Amino acid sequence: MSLDGFVTDPTDYFDKEVLGFINDEMRKSGTEIYGRRMYEAMVFWETYDEQKSGSKHANEFARLWKELDKLVISSTLERPASGKTRIMRKFRSEEIRRLKAEATKDIAVAGPTLAAHFIRAGLVDEYALYSIPVVIGTGNRVFKDIKGRLDLDLIEERRFATGMVFLRYVPRSSGISA
Repeated sequence: MSLDGFVTDPTDYFDKEVLGFINDEMRKSGTEIYGRRMYEAMVFWETYDEQKSGSKHANEFARLWKELDKLVISSTLERPASGKTRIMRKFRSEEIRRLKAEATKDIAVAGPTLAAHFIRAGLVDEYALYSIPVVIGTGNRVFKDIKGRLDLDLIEERRFATGMVFLRYVPRSSGISA
């Protein structure tokens, strides 16, 4: 995210250190949950050609991504374009609670529109954010459609040479206060 809270492309800030850290974080996850647009961006990794890239970290990311169970919450996506992927036609908090209860590894949610549903339903155990040192002033807000106050405690911070900062927070309570 940008310093002013918008989703931004962090490509210029990815180096071996950042990519290695992202891969370490991904190893903790067993399932990633996406909305349609984020899934369509991420499905690139399903057909990623390791031979053409040659990047050790990108190759590892592709392998890790393919191993993940993926859940796409979308009313419009007709069929998955990747393995280990299922579609849920609409957000159902009771099914997500069941999935969380049965999980043996972390579940990650990607994208601000979808994350807002999880936040409002009190389903977020921690927030993992990558902050990029830019101000863009416009776009898709990271905490989109969140009305009220969300109190968080910082439990981890990691600074990278590129200027990117990883921040991990846990909520102080299970929901949003007015």
